[in-house]
Parts: sequence; C-alpha cells; structure tokens
Amino acid sequence: MPLELPCKSKSIARNDRSGKPMSIVQIHDATPMQLTIGAARKVKSLVTEEGNPDLKLRVYVTGGGCSGFQYGFSFDEAVNDDDTVIALDGAHLLVDALSIQYLMGASVDYVEGLQGSRFIVENPMAATTCGCGMSFSV
Repeated sequence: MPLELPCKSKSIARNDRSGKPMSIVQIHDATPMQLTIGAARKVKSLVTEEGNPDLKLRVYVTGGGCSGFQYGFSFDEAVNDDDTVIALDGAHLLVDALSIQYLMGASVDYVEGLQGSRFIVENPMAATTCGCGMSFSV
C-alpha cells in the first residue's frame, strides 16, 4: 500500500509547571520530501486543464545527464504499492521507492523565469548539479 504523507506543520504552546507560557514549539510532520505551494497550485491547474482528477505529478531519478543522474517528471494516474505519496492542498506528488533514496529532504517547486516555466528539484543530497538544474551527482 502506498505511503501518503501530508505536508503540514502546527504550533503548540508550552507551559511551565505553574502554567505560565514558556514558548511556542513548531512541530512539522516528518516527510521525506516537500511539495511547495507554488508547485501544488500548478499541479492542480494542470490536472484541471486535463480534466482528469486522478492525475498526480510523479518525480523520478534516472541515470544519465551531465552529472550522472537526472530528474524526470510525468503525470500518472497509477499509484504503485511502493510509491510515496506527498499531498498538499489537493495536489499529489508520487515518488517510487528507488528514486526516494536520492530525493530525501528535497523539495519540488514550480518556477517561471527567463529559462521558461518548469518544475524543479531543490535537493540537499546533490553534491554537484548541472547548470540546467536537471542533472546531479551524489
């Protein structure tokens, strides 16, 4: 069964023994990856445009590219048993079991700029990246 993880956080006020407020603690659900709100909005927009509410954004890692590995994106209806599903604001990101090991701690965002519009991966595990941002090494 796929593992579905929401992207969310909450604040909890902590009190000392006498009941006086001490601090506010920010608690984040543990997620192996994050989907930014910008990416979630774009995924929802594209899914609506296609008219298929079952579509989900899939990010994956394959061998190749300038630096050894490269990121890939596709839309997929099928959720495999070994997929990790990250949900935010009605959008879903799928990551297969092989790719997740290279993407731990990464975030998927959507950017619009001089190089065009695209989904990007900010990957803290990448030791080097290509100038285009789609290729990396660990």
